Amino acid sequence: MPQIAVDERAARVRFRRALALMAFTLVVPGSAQLIAGNRDLGRLAVRIWLATVAALALTAAVVLVHRPFAYWLVFNPDVLLAARLYLLVGAVAWAGLFIDAWRIGRPMSLRLQHRRAIVGVNGILCFSVAGTMLFGAHLAAAQRDWLTMFADGELGEAHDGRYNILLLGGDSGADRWGLRPDSLTVASVDARTGQTVMIGLPRNMQDFPFREGTVMHEEFPRGFDCDDCYLNGVSTWAQDHTDLFDDEETAGVDATVMAVEGITGLRVNNWVMVNMRGFKRLVDAFGGVTLTVRDRIPVGGLGSDVTGYIEPGTRKLNGHDVLWYARAREGSDDYSRMARQKCVLNAMLTQISPRQALTNFQEIAEASSAMIQTDLPGAALNDFAQLALRARSQPISTVSLVPPRIDTANPDIDLVQDMIRKAIDKAEGKAQGKASPETKAKAKAKPASGKVTGGSIGSRNDGYAANEADDLAAAC
Repeated sequence: MPQIAVDERAARVRFRRALALMAFTLVVPGSAQLIAGNRDLGRLAVRIWLATVAALALTAAVVLVHRPFAYWLVFNPDVLLAARLYLLVGAVAWAGLFIDAWRIGRPMSLRLQHRRAIVGVNGILCFSVAGTMLFGAHLAAAQRDWLTMFADGELGEAHDGRYNILLLGGDSGADRWGLRPDSLTVASVDARTGQTVMIGLPRNMQDFPFREGTVMHEEFPRGFDCDDCYLNGVSTWAQDHTDLFDDEETAGVDATVMAVEGITGLRVNNWVMVNMRGFKRLVDAFGGVTLTVRDRIPVGGLGSDVTGYIEPGTRKLNGHDVLWYARAREGSDDYSRMARQKCVLNAMLTQISPRQALTNFQEIAEASSAMIQTDLPGAALNDFAQLALRARSQPISTVSLVPPRIDTANPDIDLVQDMIRKAIDKAEGKAQGKASPETKAKAKAKPASGKVTGGSIGSRNDGYAANEADDLAAAC
């Protein structure tokens, strides 16, 4: 056989060997070193790799059997820190093994074209593997940073078997948190089933009491009955008298909680303040939500400030349009807005899936951090995530303290609290399967088409369907 042919064959063998060493490193890090390099290093790397694969397989098996374990992993800052460090170190170590595999392949013994090919392949593998692991470390860091917006401590006790969460929609701006909340809703969630009743409070309610024993009750023992004193003005008053409160930074929200507890007769477990201007970022991060627009919704403000319209129809809306659907005032009243806001909350609860959350995780984490303040403890996230999944399978009930049943200028608090008790009792009865077939059919039935005011079914005098419904989805 001619010498040239022998050399050509040997060159191809060396080239294939170098490629094989890098392929082994990609599949089982350390295997190249076990075959032709530092065997101690190879054994260590292979053992770590096998332990990692076993841990991932075990984790997947546990998650399949016990889904809450996945939430514990995602919401545990210590686990996230460990994962981030592991991925950072692993990225560097794996890249080092690729470089060492390239060295073991004796690149200088290869022909020039083979040498260039090996360098290219090795570079692609190094950057691909290390880049993927570094991106994973970044996601773990982003999730851990997102958790910092939650308070320390443990989940408190449920009140009468329910967690009552006050949802506040505020104006945008770093200096506007807690200042004159634009919307107020109590989400009363059954601690066992996740069944939810949304209680809407109008921002223009007057002459209402504060919960006894609170700072605000001491200041206003006969209720918030001053001139032009509205529910959404409690926060402003408190921020002008922060010395009365334990935490000056949250004085406005704390005072609002005292008012909501006095009005509803419920004890509020936690509150969540949403920056409405940043809300559109969160909706976009989830890819939008599908809503039924029943009438043209003006965009841009009042009168001459209107810059366009959201046209009628059922379709997926982006963050900008969802925000204006919820906030538009032109051509509607406060109670129509409250109805539309409940429809938005219902759509987000029922349409957003865990898969979407994982797919757009980074954008969601960044948007949430920019738009939310809360006193929810981070330790409660696992429990609330499970409750949210249970709530998705049940209709959301609503009751709103608005005309025609409630005179917001002079509310009958006994009637208010009776309405809330009946709504919760009715919802709990359905959740336990006690509702009659006729009641269930009525709850599931879609409201008959009728008058639409400001994009919501109903009117101020007759009431809005979404403000008091056994099945909010049907009323939207």
